[in-house]
Amino acid sequence: MKKLLKNFFLILDDTIFKWIVKWLYPQYRRRKGYQKNINILLRYAIPQKIFRINGSVPWPVDFRSKISGWQYIEKGICCDPGDNPGLYINASGGLKLGNNVAIAANTTITTTNHDMYDHRKISKVKGVEIGDNVWIGANCSIVAGVKIGNNVTIGAGCVIRKSIPDNSIVVMDEKGLRIIKKKPYRWNVLEEELI
Repeated sequence: MKKLLKNFFLILDDTIFKWIVKWLYPQYRRRKGYQKNINILLRYAIPQKIFRINGSVPWPVDFRSKISGWQYIEKGICCDPGDNPGLYINASGGLKLGNNVAIAANTTITTTNHDMYDHRKISKVKGVEIGDNVWIGANCSIVAGVKIGNNVTIGAGCVIRKSIPDNSIVVMDEKGLRIIKKKPYRWNVLEEELI
């Protein structure tokens, strides 16, 4: 009986709940098995679509995160900025995210700066660009004008003020940021079965 119920809920998750997720989140593209569709509905859809917290964003966003200017975000697949708690993203200057980008909790990404003398005005709009296969650790800060290459891992607590080259690991030590070269990423998200 227990196995029968489990199979019934798996069928529901792969049919009805999957269709509801696709209807609510047209830009949601993840690999099969990443997360059950019922979990997406319970964790994201209720706060987003019923209570309207980040309600207009067309991908899942945690209710504890804030996405400002989501219309200026260009994102790839397997990338849902704001799906972890505590993220703040100001994308009004333009934010480009590649495929397979993961942004951990409590990270801040700002794409514009304010005027030095009048904080009500925006100075130059610089934007931020993040490549494919990038993982950004918790409590990071990425400022306007930065370009992060492909296959980059950024350790927790880093403040990124300058561009990061491809195939790098970025860590914070007592002297500041340290960039370490690494081997290219082997997994290709485009070869996965996506839902």
